[in-house]
Amino acid sequence: MDDVKIVELFWERSEDAIRYAQEKYGTYCYYIAYNILYSELDAEECVNDTYVHAWSSIPPKKPERLSTYLGKLTRNLALNRYANENAMKRRNENQLIFEEVEEFITSRNEKGAPVDEILLRDAINSFLEELPPETRIIFVRRYWYCSSIKSIAADYSISEGTVKSTLSRTRKRFREHLLKEGIDL
Repeated sequence: MDDVKIVELFWERSEDAIRYAQEKYGTYCYYIAYNILYSELDAEECVNDTYVHAWSSIPPKKPERLSTYLGKLTRNLALNRYANENAMKRRNENQLIFEEVEEFITSRNEKGAPVDEILLRDAINSFLEELPPETRIIFVRRYWYCSSIKSIAADYSISEGTVKSTLSRTRKRFREHLLKEGIDL
């Protein structure tokens, strides 16, 4: 079933909407949650919470891309769960990911002024469009899907060192791109 029909089912308050969304995007959402939480049970629970949040928010929202909407819900729920469960614990893989891009994911700049989310979103999208496909995939896998460097390297048959250097160079280019776009973080 296509996304438009699934969203229509949400609007009609049909429970089939959850079933179809789960069939189509369950694996995708689980992948996102598991990469953040590293726990099968927590990831499954997070995915189930995603459908509850989708049910609560559609309507009034009418997402244009259901996959992106569900992925964002899943990611935010997983990040919140991760933050709650890992407060005061030792550093792990996800803390390293967040430290790598901490300066880019804040909602305020160094002067404490709010960052315009629409401007930031457009700047990120234009930056990603400029990247070569392999670099874009590595960047998105690391910072959106929270994939480990090891898994990215294995999936694309490249060394972990290549992944690390690609990410380092891309973060630097990203920072320069944001400054060029007038976003001072």
